[in-house]
Amino acid sequence: MSTGNSQHVSDQVREAAAWVAGRARSVRIEEGRIEAYAAALPQPAPHLPDPETELTDGDREARAAFVICLDAINFGSGWWPTIRKRPGRSGYFTVAAGLTDRFRGPGPWTAAELRQLDAAAIAVVLGQDPTHRLMADFATALRDVGAHVEDDHGGSFAAVLDSAAGSAPALADLLAGWRAFADVSIYEEREIPFFKRAQIAAADAARAGLGAELRDLDRLTGFADNLVPHVLRVDGVLRLDPALSARIDAGELLVHGAPEEVELRAAAVQSIELLAGARAAAGQPLIPAEIDAALWTRGGAPRYKARPRPRSRNTAY
Repeated sequence: MSTGNSQHVSDQVREAAAWVAGRARSVRIEEGRIEAYAAALPQPAPHLPDPETELTDGDREARAAFVICLDAINFGSGWWPTIRKRPGRSGYFTVAAGLTDRFRGPGPWTAAELRQLDAAAIAVVLGQDPTHRLMADFATALRDVGAHVEDDHGGSFAAVLDSAAGSAPALADLLAGWRAFADVSIYEEREIPFFKRAQIAAADAARAGLGAELRDLDRLTGFADNLVPHVLRVDGVLRLDPALSARIDAGELLVHGAPEEVELRAAAVQSIELLAGARAAAGQPLIPAEIDAALWTRGGAPRYKARPRPRSRNTAY
């Protein structure tokens, strides 16, 4: 996506999400609940990496490759009920654990190897059926990563991070231009960028210490997926049209790009912006990425797991 107008992708996401939220028909933000909800959000705890699902060893090149590859395939939530999960692991952490084992055992893929990756190869790494639709989608994304890293960055994953010159939004901009990180919907004939995975890759790189100098993390938006709007719905920050609520509660898959699916994602991003504003006004700032992480983590609690979450099968989240 072009950022030649001097706006970063994150700025475009923020503006578009507010526009959608302001005219949404199926999803409403309960703004009267924002201040109290923001005040109750926890302060971010220090990140304690899980060595089973994060590459905590290896050199910077290997760890950069891990973050980029994992976030390139950080989608498939609509398919999670249909994959083989590791004991006690969610769909995301099953994928993360498989990738960690590959990087820690045989080692990271080179960019050239990624260009040749097929569904059968990624299925072996993740312990999945090679005919599962996700395996082909994952392989397509990783082949695109390999092509960009090899052709544009001399085969170096660390060079991808370095090309952002210390700017988290600039790293998101770069990744947003790759097909592997594509994430734009159409709403009322307007392009609505979300770029969940391009932005979270920038945040993950900083969290992993791969770009300790990465600045302007506060300019990233929330990472629009299906779990954060679910948490906000259960907690009463988002109110859904009764018909949409009934469809979600019945386990009906939402169509990616349908108005109500775009509204859910946009309302979550805009809610996080409002929550960040309320925290700043109270003198206890939290940036959107920190709020997103708190809500995503909260979504693993039994209260949220007990109720069906919105699901859509796509390559965005």
